Amino acid sequence: MAASNIAVTHAPSGVVEVAVSDAVRISPHFVRLTVAGEGLADWRHLGFDQWFRLAVPTAGDTRFDNLADTFDMAGYLRYLMLPKATRPVIRNYTVREFRPAELELDIDFVVHGDDGVAGPWASGLPLGASVALIDQGCGFRQADAERAEQVLLVGDESALPAVLGILRDLPRDARGQAIIEVPDLADRQHVDAPEGFDVHWIVRRPEQPAGRAALEHLQELSIPADSVYAFAAGESKLATGARRFLVNERGIAKRDISFCGYWRAH
Repeated sequence: MAASNIAVTHAPSGVVEVAVSDAVRISPHFVRLTVAGEGLADWRHLGFDQWFRLAVPTAGDTRFDNLADTFDMAGYLRYLMLPKATRPVIRNYTVREFRPAELELDIDFVVHGDDGVAGPWASGLPLGASVALIDQGCGFRQADAERAEQVLLVGDESALPAVLGILRDLPRDARGQAIIEVPDLADRQHVDAPEGFDVHWIVRRPEQPAGRAALEHLQELSIPADSVYAFAAGESKLATGARRFLVNERGIAKRDISFCGYWRAH
């Protein structure tokens, strides 16, 4: 991840190996993979924007058994020392949905042609492929959100699973606004939000940089400075730009804003 102030927590589950049991292209820019396996029996289900390191195979002899159980600095250095021939690619993803009774977990991938590694891999609908997950916790601070009178969520398509997961799991009496930028109107998904939330779907123009349309819409909103907790994620300039605007122009304290750059545009 790029710039961020979210805390990382490590679960005792360590490296969880599962297999792709279903793969569907759900919209122009999203593929949903379902992974399943007995390893999910001990999954720490947190909801909201729970994220994890996803290790995907790069070749037929990719290994997951030599990954560190915690992907901190020591775990990352251990990963870099693994032989390239068997080393998986690791990227960060959000739990879209977890079904403990079925031991299934859904992951939504943003796909833009051949850009990246995990997106093109997912767009191949790799049924049966083995992958590994390392739980990293939540960036959204539930306790702070529950103390606030208003919650503000801002994200692009890469943060769509996080924003929709937060809306799904917030108390039903929560109030606030959510801005979700997508590249195509057809990329919108069902929203299970509290009644007191206004959800703004923003479709950026083809020539616009990712995140700019969401940031422009944020600048037009009426946002109270008192008792607000904000969460901004997605392209790095969107996450940091939203934080800067809310602090400098709306007077929201830095401590009341969680932000995370999930990726950086070239």
